[in-house]
Amino acid sequence: MIIPNSFIPAAERYGLMPKLDRWVIAKVFSGYHTLSAAHELPLTCAINLSGTSLNEGGLFEFIRQQAEQHRIPEHAICFEITETAAIDNLQAAAEFYKGCKTLGFLFALDDFGTGTSSFGYLKSLPVDYLKIDGGFVRNIDKDGIDRAMTETINRIGHLMGIRTVAEFAESDEIIQRLRAMGVDYAQGYGVSRPAPLFPDCEVARI
Repeated sequence: MIIPNSFIPAAERYGLMPKLDRWVIAKVFSGYHTLSAAHELPLTCAINLSGTSLNEGGLFEFIRQQAEQHRIPEHAICFEITETAAIDNLQAAAEFYKGCKTLGFLFALDDFGTGTSSFGYLKSLPVDYLKIDGGFVRNIDKDGIDRAMTETINRIGHLMGIRTVAEFAESDEIIQRLRAMGVDYAQGYGVSRPAPLFPDCEVARI
């Protein structure tokens, strides 16, 4: 199995990310009800989108068609876009966000805290989740500044009614510190190792 960090840079370089993103969307949407039944509870699947896909015409219409075709319920999908991609494409991100809301889908800002104007644009782009950049989280048990940054992002997110997710939660100690801060969710090897979404499916061409 080839991990995403090994092939996504090449896909970005050669303009393949919009095609790859659409393949992932179609795969998740078509298998959503099978996944939900296997977990025996309502499921929210998070899908990362590239900045190039965000700017590509027809993406939202493709998502809407897939959602109708596969009868995807509200809150079943959360689209994630990195903070830098959202800043670089603020108008497109805002329009995409509004469209997602009409379908009942959720929206997250990934790697939050790395931009130069992180908090300033949140009022114009009210999201459901802030994913605190793992560069801060991974050292909160050792570095006071990273700990303060994580606490600040979490506090401001909550003041704005936004749920927070800490990336790179790599150990029980980090998870305990995040819990003490009141961070809503954690993501990382300390929670679960990566695994295939559809373990029994064959590899398909995009």
